[in-house]
Formats: sequence, C-alpha cells, structure tokens
Amino acid sequence: MLEFSLNQGRLEMRRGEKTLCTFFEGGLFAEVGSAEDKFAMNRGSFKISESVLDRRGLYIREIKIKEKWITLYLNEGRARLELQYGGDRLKISFLGLSIYDKLWLRIPAIPEEAVFGTGETFSEFNLRGESTTVWVSEHINAKQVATKLVKNFLHLGKPERKKRFHKYASYYVQPTFLSSRKYFFHADATSISRYDFTESHAHLVEINALTPIYFGFGDTFEAVLGNLTDLIGRQPTLPDWVFDGEILGIQGGTGIMDRKVETALNHGMKVAGVWIQDWEGRRVTAVGKQLFWNWEWDKELYPGLDRRVSEYGEKGIRILGYCNPFLAVEKPLYQIAADKGYCVKDSEGDDYLVTITTFPAAMVDLTNPEAYEWIKSVIKENMIAFGLAGWMADFGEYLPTDCVLFSGEDPVSVHNIWPTLWAKVNREALQETGMEGKLLFFTRSGYTDTVKYSTMMWNGDNHVDFTFDLGLPSVIPAMLSLTCCGFGLSHSDIGGYTTFFNLKRSEELLMRWREMNAFTPMLRGHEGLNPDLNAQFDASEAVLRHGAAFSSIHAALKPYLMEADRYNHEHGVGIVRPLFFYYDEKRAYEETHEFLLGRDILVAPVITEGAVTREVYLPDDVWIHAPSGREFRGGIHTVTAPVGSIPVFFRKDADKAVHEMFAAITFPKEGEIFG
Repeated sequence: MLEFSLNQGRLEMRRGEKTLCTFFEGGLFAEVGSAEDKFAMNRGSFKISESVLDRRGLYIREIKIKEKWITLYLNEGRARLELQYGGDRLKISFLGLSIYDKLWLRIPAIPEEAVFGTGETFSEFNLRGESTTVWVSEHINAKQVATKLVKNFLHLGKPERKKRFHKYASYYVQPTFLSSRKYFFHADATSISRYDFTESHAHLVEINALTPIYFGFGDTFEAVLGNLTDLIGRQPTLPDWVFDGEILGIQGGTGIMDRKVETALNHGMKVAGVWIQDWEGRRVTAVGKQLFWNWEWDKELYPGLDRRVSEYGEKGIRILGYCNPFLAVEKPLYQIAADKGYCVKDSEGDDYLVTITTFPAAMVDLTNPEAYEWIKSVIKENMIAFGLAGWMADFGEYLPTDCVLFSGEDPVSVHNIWPTLWAKVNREALQETGMEGKLLFFTRSGYTDTVKYSTMMWNGDNHVDFTFDLGLPSVIPAMLSLTCCGFGLSHSDIGGYTTFFNLKRSEELLMRWREMNAFTPMLRGHEGLNPDLNAQFDASEAVLRHGAAFSSIHAALKPYLMEADRYNHEHGVGIVRPLFFYYDEKRAYEETHEFLLGRDILVAPVITEGAVTREVYLPDDVWIHAPSGREFRGGIHTVTAPVGSIPVFFRKDADKAVHEMFAAITFPKEGEIFG
C-alpha cells in the first residue's frame, strides 16, 4: 500500500519499507509545451514528423498533503498537480495547464531494469534500449513485402535479421508499460505518445496531451496486472466451444466447405468450427483473393449456408464469418450508408474513400450515433440472427488524420481510439442480443479500451515464413506484450497470412505453427492472402495426420484452458504469460520465444526451418517433458523436436489434474506424421 509523508518541503512516496520516489519543493517535476505533428498515410501506414514549438519546466512551488490527496502547486500561475492514491495505485492529474498540449516526463530507472508493453510488439519483447511511438498503424506494408521478395529471389534472406525496433509499427498500441521492478505506468491519453527506454537511469515519456497518468504497484506480477486491469478493464470468458478443436480456415463456397470439412472429419480432426471469411463474397485482385465488404450473406457463393449453420451445429461445428468498418462502394450497404450520410467525409464533404490494397472503400463514421447504431444493427441482423457463432472484426487502423468526422472532433485525437469504437460496436451487438459468452469476435487493432470491449485478439497479417520480425517467431512476443498490457486473450492465424510470389507457406511452416497454436487460447486456420500458393490443412496425408493429432491435443487441454480463461477474466492475468511472471531470473526477462500457458505449462515452439531439435531454457523448477515423460531441472537443455513433437513441459509440482491431463494426451511418435 502506498504511503506519503511530508517533511520540510520533501514529499516521500513509500511502499512498505521501500522509498519509491521523492518530490521536493523547488524541484523539477516535468516539462510542458506545445508541438505540431504532421501525418502522411498510405494504406494504413503513417509517416509522422514533429515540430516542438515550446518547452518549459514545471517546478514544484509548494506541497500540501491531505488523506488520500496531495496537491503540488507549480511555478506556472495557478497550475497544480493533484496526486490521488489508494491501495497500490497513484493517479496524477494536471490542472490549470490547458494552454499546453505536450508533456515530457522522466521516470527514474535502473540500468538492469526491463520494460514490456506499449502495445503489441512483434520483433522484440523487452523494450529496454528501444524507443517506440504509440500510434495505431498497419503493421505490414508493401515495402517490407517487396524487400523480402527480392531477398528470397536472390537467396539473401536471413530469418533472424531484423530492422531497428522503431522502424516497425503495430496494429495495437497502448500508452502502458510494465517494469521488471513490479510497477506499471499508464497514460489516460488518446493522442500520440512516445516512449524512449534507451537511457540507463530514466524512461523518457512524451504525450501530446496533459491527461491523467497512473502508476500501479504489486508484490507479484500477477498483482500488478490485476491492479492495471482493475483500472482499464478485462475480457469476458470465451465460449467453451472455442476449446473443442481446430477452427478450419476455408473459403470458396458451400461445396468446397462441405468437402473440406468432410475430409477433416474423416481424418480424425477435432473440428470446433469453420471460419469462412468470404461468407459475404470475394473479389480477386492483383494481390490475391480478397473480400467484398458488404456484410450480407452471399447466396450465390454460399447457397444453403443458412441450412449449414444448423446442420453443422448439430455436429458441434460452428460457422464463423468476417466483417470490418469499411463498406465496398460497389455494393448495397454502401448505398444505404451514403444516402443517409453515415460515412466519414473528406474536406469537400464527400465520402472519404480509403485505398486498402488495390481498391477504395468507404468507412462508417462511428462518431455519428445514427451510423454507429446502423452498423451495429447490420451485425445483429445479418450475422448474429443469421446464426454465425463468431467473426473476425478486422481493421481499425485506417482513420485518416485529414478526414472530417460527424462529431467535429479532431481526427488526430480520435485515430488511436477508432479501433476501440469498432470493438465496442461488436461487443454491444453481442450484449444486446443476449449472446455474450456464446459467441465471440476477434480484433486485429486496438488501443486502451479495446482491453474491456474485445473478446479476443489475433496477431494480424503475419508473413508465411520463419522470419523473426514478421513470421512465426514474431507472434510469441506479440502475445506476451499484449498480456503485459492487460489483454490476456490472443492467438494467430495458423501458418500466417501475407503471401506473394516466392513468399508462400510450406507444409512444415503450417505444421510448426499449428503445434504452437494448439497451446494458445484458440486454434484457428487461415488460407492466407493467396490460398493457391499456400499449404492448407488438407495439403497432404501428413498434414491431415498432424491436424488430427494437434486438434485433439487442443481439445484435451480444454479444462486447463477454461480455468486459465476464468482466471484472466477475474484477475487480468493472461492465458499466455511471460516466464518472468514467476521466475526472477535474468534469462526469464530476456526470453522472447518461449511462454507459459497458464501457470504450469511451458511451451518452446520450434521457430527454425528444418530443425529437428530445440534448445530450451527452463527456469528454476522441476519440469516434465510432456511428449516423453522425462524429468528436467532448470537450465539450458537441447531436446529432440521433429515435426509433430513440440517441446512442451509441465511443472512437477502442478496439480494432480494437470498430470492426469497430460497422461491422457497422445503426442505423435517420431516418424508417425510422415508415415
């Protein structure tokens, strides 16, 4: 519990016997000023430049203390800081400083400190030594893909090669970080912000607004995450059918769906659902097989889909779909929205058409109450009432900074929260139809409030390869960093998504990705951007045998996953967790490509093409290698890991139920997958 004492102009903040920080009358607290940012957007990617117009120090003139409330009077006229505290959380509000729109903070640090978060990070997990910009953007762009295609052609690609961290953007950002010193920082801001963790004795924070900031503490990382999610919210528990096996990614029409589902079942796969992203129609473009963004059942492509919903349901198989906040300009829903003035406008008052890949689309204006309710009614009537059990609620990153919104708000201040509005629409559709807990949607983009509105994240359009920054390995730090921001439910497309020419999915990649995803909250496939270039779940007998094995493993984990899901809902501690949550070891803070599933299972996915072994770091505990039953103690170990044998361990001290669960799981024997 935080305690404060004031003595001769010196204010100490303590927790137990430890002094956390000290404020002095006459001391510098922060700097304020004004700045101007310029934005240029291309297909959801942004170039941002900043000009600082004014910057000056805020010095503490006088300190007054009351129970649970402290006022720091400043050198700027009637400006003051109000410190409100209770339990293990401190809120700092800036008052009387409305003429400024920029805040600079220096948060004390120590050289060995590790930091995590600021949203979903793919190429790195521990951000110490890095800097980042909190601005929702497209994570995958054309330049990245083009560079990789050339390197692949010239055989110059190295999977472990990465650009500097600040060169990457993210779909999901959040002005939050978690420190290895067991505290969190969070800014209640919607504007752009920047975090610089490169200094040895300070974390530098820039926020383009003087909004409240929070610090939260705890004795354990679970307590810190609970403190954070008490503040920003938590996800509801998932429908239990999500854990019943694999959700097959299929598209192309009713006949293809039927044949593929039959193939999967005939090969012994546990099929929890079928995700058909083109339920509303598809278009073939220069970049692949994409979708017609008109959120109505395409009866020509999927004849009889209404009957399949119930027929498949009788077999315990759910059908899932897709939607996003755009509208295809060639289709009926856009005409309705355009006639009613429901779309985001440009400076001339016309509908702002955003180019996505090769085609333009309009965007529903979620700041318009009528438009908001209209798109919600589309989801409720055309998707939920139709019988879809879930859907990908895609996009959210593309709000242009030069658009005109119905609300009259500056789009720069709305841009980051746009994906939270989109998640909120979808969540309310579930709540208002009484389907919360029975259906789910999964989002790609997000900001602070997405934590409390979305029911699941997925890690976006990863490349179909083994590269550390954009391929299979990158989704592990992505899941872990989301957990550190309080979003505890995430997964990725089995096999990745982004596909072009020589960037295509192999059977090996598909199987390695499935092995990993079997030990995450949701096991869901995706055909990818160019399905014809990619190995699919029915690519060969070997892949089908692999699918039967790991869909069964995922289903066997159901009781354990449901308990971890409940714990996340109640305490804000994700299903996928970093090793350092429970092991205060240097390597645990540095480990980027292993994770804990709940408290008792350690997963070390094979992330190298062609590998048949995996070097694994085990923290100080006694671990049982699940495929073999061998016992290991903490340290570095090399284990056999051919395709079909992912290195998975569980704690010897785990509950009896965990031991019994793994005793009942059958892992493929060496050579079994390939016959």
